[in-house]
Order: sequence, then C-alpha cells, then structure tokens
Amino acid sequence: MTTDGVSWVYHMTTTLGIRREDKNRWEQRVPLIPEHISKLQKKHGIRTVVQPSTIRIFSDKDYQMVGAQLQESLLPSSVIFAVKEIPLTYFEKGKTYVFFSHTIKGQKHNMPMLKKMMDLRCTLIDYERIVDAKGKRLVFFGRYAGLAGMVDTLWTFGRRLHSEQIDTPFNTMKQTIHYNDLSDIKKHLAMVGKEIKTKGMPSSLTPLIIGFTGYGHVSAGAQEILDVLPVKEIQPKDIDSICKKPSNKIIYKVVFKEEHMVEPTTAGKQFDLQDYYQHPEGYRSTFEQYIPCLSILMNCIFWSTQYPRLLTKQFTKDLFDKKEKPRLRVIGDISADVNGAIEFTEKTTSPDNPVFVYNPHTNSTIDGYEGDGIVVMAVDNLPCELPKESSESFSEILVRFVPEIMNADFTAPDFETIALPAEIKNAVILYRGKLTAAYQYINKYL
Repeated sequence: MTTDGVSWVYHMTTTLGIRREDKNRWEQRVPLIPEHISKLQKKHGIRTVVQPSTIRIFSDKDYQMVGAQLQESLLPSSVIFAVKEIPLTYFEKGKTYVFFSHTIKGQKHNMPMLKKMMDLRCTLIDYERIVDAKGKRLVFFGRYAGLAGMVDTLWTFGRRLHSEQIDTPFNTMKQTIHYNDLSDIKKHLAMVGKEIKTKGMPSSLTPLIIGFTGYGHVSAGAQEILDVLPVKEIQPKDIDSICKKPSNKIIYKVVFKEEHMVEPTTAGKQFDLQDYYQHPEGYRSTFEQYIPCLSILMNCIFWSTQYPRLLTKQFTKDLFDKKEKPRLRVIGDISADVNGAIEFTEKTTSPDNPVFVYNPHTNSTIDGYEGDGIVVMAVDNLPCELPKESSESFSEILVRFVPEIMNADFTAPDFETIALPAEIKNAVILYRGKLTAAYQYINKYL
C-alpha cells in the first residue's frame, strides 16, 4: 500500500464491480448482464462482485448462478460499472468508475459529484463519450429511449384526444411500462394499425402528421415503433401538398434534418453541416414554419445552449392566439433538456407522472394531459421502461471493451502511456482525479 492510499486497490485488476442502481424505483437496468459476466469469467478470468438489489431486472440469483459474488461491499473490485449517476458518499479513493456521468455539458447538478471524484483521485470513463473515429457513439441506450418514448407519446396522444371527446384507435394504447415486453408492444400496435386501415381516423385529425427531429439512434427507435402502423414518409417540402389531399387511413411521417431546421444568418450563405456544428451561433432556427402542420412532434436531437431552439415560448403563444385551434397536441420530448430545444419543457418527468400541459397564455404547467395548451412527455430515463431488452443490447456492446478496461494499469502516472483502445481513452474524463486534455473545458463549470 502506498502512502497516499491510492495504489493498493489495483492489485486485483481482474475483479470488476457492478453497483446497484438506486437513482429511482424505475431504474432496473444493468450495465452487464449475467450471460456476459459468465463469458468474462470463462474467457478472460475476470471475476465479478455484484451489489444486491431488489429491483434489478436480472435478479441476485441470476448473477450468483453464473459465478458472480454477491455482497454489499465492492471493495475487491478496482473498476466499478454502473448505469446512472453515483451518490457522493459512494466513491472510494483511487478507483475507476464507468457510468453515464452527465457532466460533459457542465451540468450544474452533477458538478459536486465530479468534484468529489477529483478530490478522491478517481478515474471516470463515461459511456456517452465512447465513440468511433467519426464521433459516432458506440455504447448507448438511445434506441430504447426512442422505442419507449414513441409508445408513451402515442399513449399520451390517445389520452389527450379522449379528453377532447375524440375517439381514435389510440384510445387502447398503454404506457410502455404496462406492456410485457417489446414483442407485446408491437403486437398491440399491429392491432391499432389494422383499425386505422379499416376505420380510418376522424376528419378533424386528418392529415395526421408526426414530425421527428434528428435521425440518430433515438429517432430510429421512435420511428421503429411508428412504422408498425400504416405510415407514409414524406419530405418537409411536401407537407403543404399533403394537406390538400390527405388520407384518413395513413399516418404521415416526416423526418427533419439540420438543413430543414436552421439557416445561416448571413444572407446568401448556403447551409453547411460541418459549419453549423462548428459555428452554431451563425445560424437561426427556421423550424417553427412546420409546427402548424404537425399533430405530434418527436424531439430526438442533442441540444446545448449554443444551438438555436426548435420551439420557443413566444412562437407557441402566438400560435395559440390565433382563431384556429392548433393541430399540435403532443410533444414527445425524448431529449428532455429542461428549457432546451423545446423552451417550455420546464421539467423532466417520470413513468408514474409522465406528462404535463404547458399553457402558453399563462406560461405555466399542470401535470396530466388535460387543460389548455400542449401536452409534453418528458420522461428522462425512458430506457428503464424496457429494462431487460435495453440492458441486453447495452451489455452486448459494452462487454467487448471490458477486458481491455480491466487489463489497463490505472496507476500509471502519465495518462498518455496507459494502454487503452482509442474509443475508451477518448471517454476518460478524469484520470486519477484530473480532467484529461479533451475535457479541460469543464473546469469553467466547477
């Protein structure tokens, strides 16, 4: 053991820990499933210590049956894997933690956690920053956020219409948490789709246009759900023509890319994607032109403060000030950035209280789907509504990186010399308590 009390924890480099998730009662996910724990033991000699949990989707017994050691203390493990943020009192001096830290935007509520890890000279690897050479995320729950978010939004839409005395096939939709699994969801959706095809939808809802911002994993998951229904994809430029000759037996899907949502502020300048990413301050939003035509908006994009908003409070107030009742009834804000791309996402929600109504006239919200305004679904941990499938998918990707993480010498004084694959090395936010070069900018938030 060294005098600073740090290095002693690294003599068991082949023991990993899995901490119990306790952020809320809905968080049943795991970073590594029992099947993969078994493979790590047999192929690489990596032992696993697991904290007991009464809510985890894979039971304590499931882990014990594959040889994992079940105990409250994760002391034998040098690297601890989790899913969500970790309480301040949990961290141990000098250890390595792998989880979604939600710190790369300088999120204020997680800065005390980061400071604690710095004080204890911990190393932090963040799943969100495990990317390939092109910056594409490799370890993610995004598809499952999209899947659950779309189901919950269609349920919200059905409830909202029912409260307006408009009966539709969406009346029978349930929240994701009330289905057995993804197969059960798609089976029910097929029945809903059949009813739409045969009976159609009320003329007051026609055309039913659902817009998706973004085309990444989250958007793809949401579209995967919608595509079980009778759907026709259209381009943003075709929205007006669809309104002239719509079908009441089809749902129209439109996917908005960056070039549809913003334009350069400089007259005559053409849109350039890389320029937009590098200089977002040189662009303004044009997205609000599409809002009057949409019945549902699915927000699936990454957003930070330097980017233009999609939908502002002022525009929404102006929309509701008009004589004609707006078509837009529901926003599925899967990104769930508070006062972000959707300015009136005033808070995030949970599966037991998933929606609120924003009233643009009073600039206020009320829980539920009834009342004047737009209903917002902003559940911030949607993948936990499909805990088994999302954990299996996540673990399938993560497990291939685990042996190299476990074999790395996190006692090396120089971060540059540590042997890690580039994808993982890029995701090291803290090394032995210090921000690595790529994340020095976080200092301004501490």
